[in-house]
Amino acid sequence: MRIELTVNGTRREADDVWEGESLLYALRERLGLPGSKNACEQGECGSCTVYLDGVPVCSCLVAAGQAQGREVTTVEGLRDGDELGPVQRAFVEKGAVQCGFCTPGFLMSTKDLLDRNPTPSDPEIREALAGNLCRCTGYEKILDAVRAAAAERAR
Repeated sequence: MRIELTVNGTRREADDVWEGESLLYALRERLGLPGSKNACEQGECGSCTVYLDGVPVCSCLVAAGQAQGREVTTVEGLRDGDELGPVQRAFVEKGAVQCGFCTPGFLMSTKDLLDRNPTPSDPEIREALAGNLCRCTGYEKILDAVRAAAAERAR
């Protein structure tokens, strides 16, 4: 089947999508957007988080056909033109990226948090990021990055 959707503000089509194919697979393999990562395929790690009509979802759990006619924002869509967006920049500057596998999910969850709550407390940050797992860090640099992104956006 063919699906038509808007991805990062651009109307896109994916052909030969099979019935049980995940949105994650369609984004990565059919549309050439490798930013969202395939880690657990069970919606447990957050690495594949995208926005579907403005709501964060684990794209490994969404059938590609469910995105028909809808708007998807991936981690690639967080850019500010040709530059990194403020959340992405904060993660780089604070050293919150190690292997990078979990980073797309953390970036998407951070943006969602800051869009809803521009000045979150530490417990609010921890709760917002609870659905994202990192195997490399002790999370402190990630928390530092979220705090820095919040401060940057407040300016």
